[in-house]
Amino acid sequence: MSYELFLILHIVGIVLLFMGLGGLAFHGIAGGTRETNPARGLVAGTHGIGTLLIVIAGFGMLGVKYGGAMPGWVHPKLLVWICLAAAPALVARKPGAGRVLWFVAPLLALVAAYFGLNHK
Repeated sequence: MSYELFLILHIVGIVLLFMGLGGLAFHGIAGGTRETNPARGLVAGTHGIGTLLIVIAGFGMLGVKYGGAMPGWVHPKLLVWICLAAAPALVARKPGAGRVLWFVAPLLALVAAYFGLNHK
């Protein structure tokens, strides 16, 4: 597969992940719980598929560009994606964390974008 196709899949994954996080954050901000979320399956599925696409396409891009080697700038990106992948568990346990997630998630995305775009 080409680098460009992996890049498109990576971006689609990012969009899906943030759609899921936005839905969870809004539900938590509104005082909803895991039990009262009628769209819980849809939101969780969207988030999960997005996370899967991000990881598969990200490693696919590394394979095409670096032959499978993992440069140092990848580690901070992986840490950011792990935090964003685990965020639904936090919001499920503490729905009030949705407000924090609403502001922290874009900052984490900024960090990941910085490392992805400014590497040598």
